[in-house]
Amino acid sequence: MALITCDFFSDVLEVGTSMTVVLPQATEEQIGVSPAGLRTDFPVLYLLHGLSDDHTAWLRYTSIERYAAAAGLAVVMPAVHRSFYADEAHGHRYWTFVSEELPKIVGAFFRVSDRPESTFVAGLSMGGYGALKLGLTHPDRFGAVASLSGAVDVRQLLNRPERSELARRVFDDEIAESDDLFALLAGAAPGTVPPLYIACGTEEDRLMPPNRKLAEQAQSQGVDVITDFRPGVHEWGLWDDVIQDVITWLPLPGRTED
Repeated sequence: MALITCDFFSDVLEVGTSMTVVLPQATEEQIGVSPAGLRTDFPVLYLLHGLSDDHTAWLRYTSIERYAAAAGLAVVMPAVHRSFYADEAHGHRYWTFVSEELPKIVGAFFRVSDRPESTFVAGLSMGGYGALKLGLTHPDRFGAVASLSGAVDVRQLLNRPERSELARRVFDDEIAESDDLFALLAGAAPGTVPPLYIACGTEEDRLMPPNRKLAEQAQSQGVDVITDFRPGVHEWGLWDDVIQDVITWLPLPGRTED
């Protein structure tokens, strides 16, 4: 794999920002690595970070580079700070950045696929919310969507005193339907939602109940959804395990079902 830390200017954010990217590389002499065959239009996974993280977190705390190499998968990890992947009420337009500008920049900089069936999005905690929001808002752009311990009920922010400043800065203390995953799912046209993978640890994670609720709603609407509620807490050991299963689950080009 090639590992790239890319610093670039965002017209939407009106400031310089960063992303970490891993790209497949066909090698013959590299010991201990067996990458998939080289393509000129790599399938791409947009992998989103959590509230306390940045664009380097997935690379630092998991073996995502090794997992992506084996799958022949490009991975794009952008920095969005503590934005909840939203156009902040009192800040920057991170939703417009990640949903509109970022894919164009990635397509201009790197040889990745622009086909929906080869484009995927996943994330953890705040990033799980962001991934699901992208998949439910733009279902025609993604072949699959995964959320790991996702903060899927943003209305909880308004009910937690320790997050009141965050809710005010990002949402101005009011969650619109366009930011509410349950409303987005309820309003989705039948048969349009891409396959979903909803995972969460079952041990002392306050995000477990809303994840179960969202998964049940998706199932009731006939969405193709995998639930992965396994023992674990809100931490990287769980996410390192789950992301391997997510990559195995992705409908990558050339991959056949068992």
